[in-house]
Amino acid sequence: MDRIFGWYSRALEVLIAIGLGLMVVLVFGNVALRYVFNSGIAISEEMSRWLFIWVTFLGAIVALRERAHLGTGFLLDHLPVAGQKLCLVLGHLLMLMTCWLVLQGSWEQAKINWDVSAPSSGFSMAIFYASGVVFAVSALVILLHDLIGLLTGRLSAAQLARMRESEEEQR
Repeated sequence: MDRIFGWYSRALEVLIAIGLGLMVVLVFGNVALRYVFNSGIAISEEMSRWLFIWVTFLGAIVALRERAHLGTGFLLDHLPVAGQKLCLVLGHLLMLMTCWLVLQGSWEQAKINWDVSAPSSGFSMAIFYASGVVFAVSALVILLHDLIGLLTGRLSAAQLARMRESEEEQR
């Protein structure tokens, strides 16, 4: 399962890089056209905004998988192993509940907006809301896998609670 998650994360990283590249081209091209030719690409702003949303949600999936979120171990470090596991189980249950709510809301919005066209591109607005569906489904699978690993003993509390106190620790 870890290999599948690894491939999935790698594919998402490639999609993120492509999305960022497209955003740069669209925004820079639009600025250059407006400055030089006093015209622009109407679809550029809308597509850049959609790409930004998708890149953000895909990046959140990758960060969740790599446990790269910022956090504080102040309480966790002072608890016994059983207390750490209890906190991690409760945290995962809360995150699962939140992901379920995001999934329900995004799914409903995608259904409601299926026939609604975006102003510039004419694409279905459901594409915009599908980013939440993709995030929620991916996050649910990752969180369930980690929770099951913690409960069965395949993952220790230390492995699961690996977090950064600040961004400086990344360097």
